[in-house]
Amino acid sequence: MAITLYVPRDTTALSLGADRVAQRLERAAAARSVEIRLVRNGSRGLFFVEPLVEVETAAGRLAYGPVTPGDVDALVEAGLFEGRSDHPLALGPTEAMPYLARQQRLTFARIGITDPTSLDDYTALRGFEGLQKALALDGQAVVDEITASGLRGRGGAAFPTGIKWQTVHDQPPGQKYIVCNADEGDSGTFADRLVMECDPFMLIEGMTIAGLAVGATQGYIYLRSEYPLAHAILDEAIERAVAAGYLGHNMLGSGRDFHLEVRLGAGAYICGEETSLLESLEGRRGLVRAKPPLPAIEGLFGRPTVVNNVLSLAAVPFILDRGGSAYADYGMGRSRGTVALQLAGNVKYGGLVELAFGTTLRELMEGFGGGTRSGRPLRAVQVGGPLGAYLPESQWDNPIDYEGFAAFGGVVGHGGVVMFDDSVDMGDQARFAMEFCAVESCGKCTPCRIGAVRGVEVIDRIRTGEAADQNLALLSDLCDTMVDGSLCAMGGMAPFPVQSVMQHFADDLTPRQAATAGGS
Repeated sequence: MAITLYVPRDTTALSLGADRVAQRLERAAAARSVEIRLVRNGSRGLFFVEPLVEVETAAGRLAYGPVTPGDVDALVEAGLFEGRSDHPLALGPTEAMPYLARQQRLTFARIGITDPTSLDDYTALRGFEGLQKALALDGQAVVDEITASGLRGRGGAAFPTGIKWQTVHDQPPGQKYIVCNADEGDSGTFADRLVMECDPFMLIEGMTIAGLAVGATQGYIYLRSEYPLAHAILDEAIERAVAAGYLGHNMLGSGRDFHLEVRLGAGAYICGEETSLLESLEGRRGLVRAKPPLPAIEGLFGRPTVVNNVLSLAAVPFILDRGGSAYADYGMGRSRGTVALQLAGNVKYGGLVELAFGTTLRELMEGFGGGTRSGRPLRAVQVGGPLGAYLPESQWDNPIDYEGFAAFGGVVGHGGVVMFDDSVDMGDQARFAMEFCAVESCGKCTPCRIGAVRGVEVIDRIRTGEAADQNLALLSDLCDTMVDGSLCAMGGMAPFPVQSVMQHFADDLTPRQAATAGGS
């Protein structure tokens, strides 16, 4: 009987040599006349042990990692094919690894377990169960389940998904659209990519259910061009889903249709904003639209449109399969369900952590992340992407939920958690926030287009000691103007990192600090 081995095929694993590891395993098996079945699964999201090789045994999967091509022969000699653990890279049963075992994976329950493009693997683990249940309901009943779940937009805005769907559902019959925002551009984020590369049928199923809920027959995945592997996997998964009747015309003999295409973005961060995304999808420059009208009423091509993030839509199959109340059982306050937190930056154990809302940043960064990779003390953390505030230690024990973070000026955003040790120059980080906005602004509104450029200039003057007190006051006023006057969150949030540095790391904006930071 063939021995089943698993080697991930996601972007992270590939960048670390997973293809060469797979080739070495095949050569080692051939040299020993051992029959193997090599499955190219998705990543488990534990990037510090990638490439992670697993072997199927009677007791379940055993894990080894991080495995380099040069480790393969020694692992095989130590009994890899037999599932023995006589090697320093042996990690024991995969599911028992503490980093994984302590998570509450609902959305990411299948990643790393299945071959991403295998329909048999997907359906064996309750895949398309939610779709089949949705096909037996009318649109309002589907919307009601989403509303009962408490699901909110996981892309950053945290708008209640049920309200958005209800608005589109209530528009007059006619052409409607489902648009998936897969333009994952926040620094330190990769959860959307893991969905698309490791469990693409989940996203397809979620979008199809959304179409059934609101009466839409066409969907688009707006994918960032920097994700070529996700593009290839999504295209293959869509083709297979259509061939099997789960997508396209007359799905599962129901008489109902839903069609899906992938469209590529062109590297503009601003197209992560939903109206700018719609402009780009229509073939125009990505400029933010004034609201109202809302996209739910006049969206893509002027028609009612649901625009949801990948993680929002990926949560939908679980909700329809298990029920809205089952999802709402997780979380706290108005933040229901789970959140995909992505540990990055100066972190010892980086990767994906899915937990119910309510855990703290300290538990996440120390209990899962293991502190900094450098071994130096942790000084600051940025949550919510490049427009999120920098949080000092005094805020690390606050539970992670939308309202709780908003109360002290933080944002959960897309769940990116970027860690910095005590060598960081927070003045540089403040400048980067304004510079990032200046580069990525669509240019439509003056506070963002001009304010970000002036922000860089003012910070430079402060750090060279030029009328520092007056320029600090000017910087504060400029931030207030951008927050209150910008057309969208690009300009409205760019001051958040700057304001947090001014409040919690003010010494790093002084000329003395500018001259000596990072030298310790």
